[in-house]
Amino acid sequence: MKSIENNFDNPIVNTLLHYHFYQLRSNSPEGSTHVLDIEGLKVPSIKFWSIWEEDKLIGCGALKFLEKNHGEFKSIRIADEFRAKGYGIKLLDHLIIEAKKNGINKISLETGAGNFFKPARKLFEKAGFKTCEPFAHYKVDPNSCYYSKDI
Repeated sequence: MKSIENNFDNPIVNTLLHYHFYQLRSNSPEGSTHVLDIEGLKVPSIKFWSIWEEDKLIGCGALKFLEKNHGEFKSIRIADEFRAKGYGIKLLDHLIIEAKKNGINKISLETGAGNFFKPARKLFEKAGFKTCEPFAHYKVDPNSCYYSKDI
């Protein structure tokens, strides 16, 4: 597995991100969608990685810097052909290593509360994330679940 930083403009990465955005927006009520578009992922407070196996895109994820030692994972997505094969944990492990390299010791994330998001919640719990109160700009929302983990 190899990772590439900030390669949003790679057509394969771009396609996966647009598919991710579409799915999240179509499975979340208006006002409860917190997905960033590609321009939102390009801001200086965010680092983004794509993960590859040879020439096949496994998935991607981003780290948003919230406070000095606190970050948020965004846009975590595994390509369909790699889902349910253990790559979600590998991607999270990679993102945690990158977060530590960047001085982060606490990671938080938001995901949906609906059935579509159940695999994501299961993955985050398997990786040791615990439910928490809303953080940063988030508010209590019955359509959102919040998680955090000290790393």
